[in-house]
Amino acid sequence: MADETTTETSGATPAAKPAKKEGVFHRLYVGTGAFDIVGKRKRWYLFFAVLVLVCIASIGIKGFNLGIEFEGGTQIQMPARGVSGEITADAVKDAFADALGEQPDSAQTVGVGDAATIEVRSDTLDADQVAQVKQTLFDELQPLGANGQPSAQAISDSAVSASWGQEISQQALIALAVFMVLVTVFLAIYFEKWMAVTALIALIHDILVTAGVYSLVGFEVTPATVIGLLTILGFSLYDTVVVFDKVKENTRGILGLTRRTYAEAANLALNQTLMRSINTAVIALLPVLGLLVVGYILLGSGTLQDLALVQLAGMLAGVLSSVLLATPMLVDFKMRDPKYKQQAERVRNRRASQARKAAERDADFDPADDESLDAELRKEKAYAAAASVPARTQKQQPRRGRPSGKRKR
Repeated sequence: MADETTTETSGATPAAKPAKKEGVFHRLYVGTGAFDIVGKRKRWYLFFAVLVLVCIASIGIKGFNLGIEFEGGTQIQMPARGVSGEITADAVKDAFADALGEQPDSAQTVGVGDAATIEVRSDTLDADQVAQVKQTLFDELQPLGANGQPSAQAISDSAVSASWGQEISQQALIALAVFMVLVTVFLAIYFEKWMAVTALIALIHDILVTAGVYSLVGFEVTPATVIGLLTILGFSLYDTVVVFDKVKENTRGILGLTRRTYAEAANLALNQTLMRSINTAVIALLPVLGLLVVGYILLGSGTLQDLALVQLAGMLAGVLSSVLLATPMLVDFKMRDPKYKQQAERVRNRRASQARKAAERDADFDPADDESLDAELRKEKAYAAAASVPARTQKQQPRRGRPSGKRKR
């Protein structure tokens, strides 16, 4: 498909020298349709199908590591430095088990340096249990307070109700549903029905893949995760709209033309916007990747980590679906229309007719005729050269005789 488009637009003849092979970056930059993305859409469908199935399987089997905000429970927080030096999360777990006879749900270090703290999460504890755990933590680990001295007041606790997390989830789902409805209506009005449908499918794909990545990695799902999930929807949709706008421009009035099929025009639009999509993704992902490194490696688990991972996974999924999924699916939906099938058939017939005429010209060509034509051209050039040289004439001798004038007497 891309080869046919390139041949048509270049206007090269069989006698022309073969063009120099262009590099990948040059083809990305010029966007002449060298990458046949739409023509190879079946392999992209297979890739996305496997990816979505893996994510759905992980969500169904492994589930999510829900935070305390969604499940409810008790959280105890204390400094990560004690009289004997740094306090580890394992030491806190052991002290918790000594107090209640069971391990907490989780214990992790948040932050670095003197500002580092340890967060312990467990099922909901009553007041006596909380007091017992805090006393045991102080007796065994001796955490330092703000004044640099051991202090029991440095250990704090908080209780979270599971209903609060459920309310957050419910509001997030409502916001997601409203967003999808508004997006579908906008795309159907600005573009067309099938563009709205494929954009919605790509958006659902991005949400599923992002949720699946969270399930596979095992990061804790917090309200920050939900906020990050909602923020990636706009980015995913933006790239899809950019590609669809170029497809709309390239396919305007295509039913009355026989230069390209709808699939070829859509593939050309993808190539023309591919470099823009890559640049946008790289510029957007670099700071998000920096947030993930800072939030996870330097500061430990926290809000930055939750926001960074969901945005990184969502943006990558959005770019891939916009380029490799949305437009190929749009082509399949459009080619179900008999009008576009007939237009594609007219394009194929026109190209077959051109190829047949070219073959007939090649068959009628006689090398002897070419040699005789060259001989005639050489003769004409020789005649022209001879005519351009002035003729050599003999120099006229002066006439001898009497000079003119009157005769002397």
